[in-house]
Amino acid sequence: MKQRILVVEDETAIASVLDALLTEAGYEVTLATDGGQGLQAFHRQSFSLILLDLMMPQVDGYTVCRQIRQESQVPIVVLTALDGEDAQVKAFQLKADDYITKPFSLQVVLLRVEAVLRRAGNPTASSQRKQYTWRALCLDPEARSVTLHGQRVALTQLEFDLLALLLAHPHQVFTRAHLLQSVWGYDFLGEEKAVNIHIMNLRRKLGREIIETVRGVGYRLGDET
Repeated sequence: MKQRILVVEDETAIASVLDALLTEAGYEVTLATDGGQGLQAFHRQSFSLILLDLMMPQVDGYTVCRQIRQESQVPIVVLTALDGEDAQVKAFQLKADDYITKPFSLQVVLLRVEAVLRRAGNPTASSQRKQYTWRALCLDPEARSVTLHGQRVALTQLEFDLLALLLAHPHQVFTRAHLLQSVWGYDFLGEEKAVNIHIMNLRRKLGREIIETVRGVGYRLGDET
């Protein structure tokens, strides 16, 4: 059965290009020209992934993402002209799975869609059954749960996989490129900002000491003592 992708995009030319690209790649595509139509389509049928613009009339992409996340964990890839860090932070806090800025390469869009679908179908961190602990933090890969001082902490899929990788290799320093390849499933120059944003979100939820910045190199798990 073909995987079904919902494209929510109000620019007709871009929507047509994405439709042709994804259809040729073997996906079944549904188009919605604004956020309201996107939500209606989402409620009518199931999708493997949603490509979502942010700046749309009536119902914007942030609202669409927020409402979908109240009901579903379907992968959401934001596709927008907003390239500022604040816009990306807001999208990731709403639990978007990836963020692509316009103008974009069609090959990159296709590779990113494939990577997100692959990650959703086979999360990188969930294959190991061992539980990991760090101070009062406990991560269970099988249950995909994280607790801090016995309290459940809600993480996005990417945040969970990123944390699990660091916990599994407590003494290893990871470059941003390595993290992109290991957790995101791709390695594109210039996308390191996404790593920084997810590290920031993990520190906000779990404490700044959880992840140490190795200046000029990347990140590693903080000292447990």
